[in-house]
Amino acid sequence: MLKVALGQFAVSRVWEENAQVCVDLMERARAGGAGLLVLPEGILARDITDPQIVLKAAQPLDGPFITRLLEASRGSDLATMMCVHVPTGDGRVWNTLVTLQDGRILSQYRKLHLYDAFTMKESTNVTPGTEIPPLLDIAGLRVGLMTCYDVRFPELARRLALDGADLLVLPAAWVRGPLKEMHWEVLVTARALENTCYVAATGECGERNIGCSMVVDPLGVVTARAGEAPALVFADIDPERLAHARKVLPVLANRRFSSPELA
Repeated sequence: MLKVALGQFAVSRVWEENAQVCVDLMERARAGGAGLLVLPEGILARDITDPQIVLKAAQPLDGPFITRLLEASRGSDLATMMCVHVPTGDGRVWNTLVTLQDGRILSQYRKLHLYDAFTMKESTNVTPGTEIPPLLDIAGLRVGLMTCYDVRFPELARRLALDGADLLVLPAAWVRGPLKEMHWEVLVTARALENTCYVAATGECGERNIGCSMVVDPLGVVTARAGEAPALVFADIDPERLAHARKVLPVLANRRFSSPELA
């Protein structure tokens, strides 16, 4: 059994403030018995009046923000995941999902699908990743990584499920708009149900984004949920529930179509 914590907060434009919020959430998640903490996307800095904030605030993975969180993670088995903007070296950035544990960076995943939709164009400043992330082992469970807009592309979640994922993790900064909260809930639930995986999705809850962090189990049941305000919520990732779902609903075994990319 893995207890996962979702740490939802409103990101400020000052990285030091955001780092302290993250450290506080890490301490609270540990105190609550969590083995995994999922934080939102874009947590270095946010300013909705400044479209260049991702470039101005970007830091390398050996910069002061991640270094501060690595220091806070030492001596603990808690794995912490979040997304930060990392300079590419050519004036752009990668939107990078980073996993930290006990003073080490366990993984980094560069967001594949950039949010060029509705009124936004993420690709103006962000370079897309090119690789499907390998699964991580967290407390004996296999964890697949996605970021925000990735959830709209079922082929990525399916590939991770076919690779053996038990849990899909999704840091996000889901932008408000007509029906957008419904989009979020439907998509997160669909990725869990169609792949018989748990999904742990954490949203930023600032003035532009909806929050609404949630954990959905492999039969589509929401087992933890936050509203629009800062919150820390917990849920259990239960291997027995996972095995039961895949026994009664064997969609991965019953599928009839595949592609070379998913094979």
